[in-house]
Amino acid sequence: MKKIVFLTGTRADFGKIKSLIEIVEKQEEFQAHVFVTGMHMLEEYGYTLIEVERCGFNNISTFNNHTDEATMDLTLAKTISGFSTFIKTANPDLIVIHGDRVEALAGAIVGSLNNILVAHIEGGELSGTIDELIRHSTSKMSHIHFVANNMAKDRLEQMGELSKSIYTIGSPDVDIMFSKNLPSLETVKEYYNINFDSYAVAMFHPVTTEHDQMELYAEQFVQALINSKTNYVVIFPNNDLGSKIILKAYKKIQNHPNFRIFPSIRFEYFLTLLKMAQFIIGNSSAGVREAPYYCIPTINIGSRQANRVVLGSIINTNYTSEAIVEAIKNINKVKDVKTDFFGNGNSAKAFLESLMLEEFWNTNHQKQFVDS
Repeated sequence: MKKIVFLTGTRADFGKIKSLIEIVEKQEEFQAHVFVTGMHMLEEYGYTLIEVERCGFNNISTFNNHTDEATMDLTLAKTISGFSTFIKTANPDLIVIHGDRVEALAGAIVGSLNNILVAHIEGGELSGTIDELIRHSTSKMSHIHFVANNMAKDRLEQMGELSKSIYTIGSPDVDIMFSKNLPSLETVKEYYNINFDSYAVAMFHPVTTEHDQMELYAEQFVQALINSKTNYVVIFPNNDLGSKIILKAYKKIQNHPNFRIFPSIRFEYFLTLLKMAQFIIGNSSAGVREAPYYCIPTINIGSRQANRVVLGSIINTNYTSEAIVEAIKNINKVKDVKTDFFGNGNSAKAFLESLMLEEFWNTNHQKQFVDS
């Protein structure tokens, strides 16, 4: 029996890997372990460890990697230390990480330096800002890649990765997006006490490379939402440098009748809210990845999602409140664009099929660079 450790540090990456953990748990050939850290452990952001525990996985371990300084380098260092201690006991055959967070980079570093196979999900994508550096660094520290599409595969090959170590499976969260088990909108509204007949979803994250401007960006964003006279379900940012600035700006709308603000929302519940929203606004990847699958318009603000996806359903705008309000006024003019750019909802099955291949487990731990 092979042990597979899935590392999760945020509500977002857990949504991406949940279907993969579930399918592995059902197989006699494998034993799944879930290492929970990062934002999951912070009460300020909803203590989403609870959401992981609700899934009923057999092996869940936790580690609090928060530092008082809350800088990414120290978080990376602490996560490396905690995860290294964990894998010495767990002794896994494979570590699975996702995306462009420092927790994923820590998992790749620990795995590769301890001669353990590392599989990176959704490498080869364009993230923008510091996230892009983290994503590509994580890919280079990983042995195996599960990518969303052929464009991502091509980028990894440009980076010198072996073609045979790249598996195109789509984005795993699409599996859950079209699940028959999503809650009804009525259930979600009752659970979160949302009384709006119509609403938009707002998610605004820090841009770490523009930290000196974040106070202005956050104030302009909040003022634009107020001026638009629209109802909003607002979800807290991630905990990157600058998050406290955004949370401070949100105090202005804390008791405003047009706003409901939440530290976090359960992933399936979030998907239902997104599916039934008028639009999504901010700089979350949900606006350029998940929203188009539901034909929901997106107002994408600033540089955080630069170059990721170009679709007719996405309005790109700058950080000024005037530009944001103008985009909101024009939201009904955007085209309905449905996409299969990130797969068709069979990622978990494709992931499992890859695990069943003998050559998968024979992947060389000594990485090779392929010259173009």
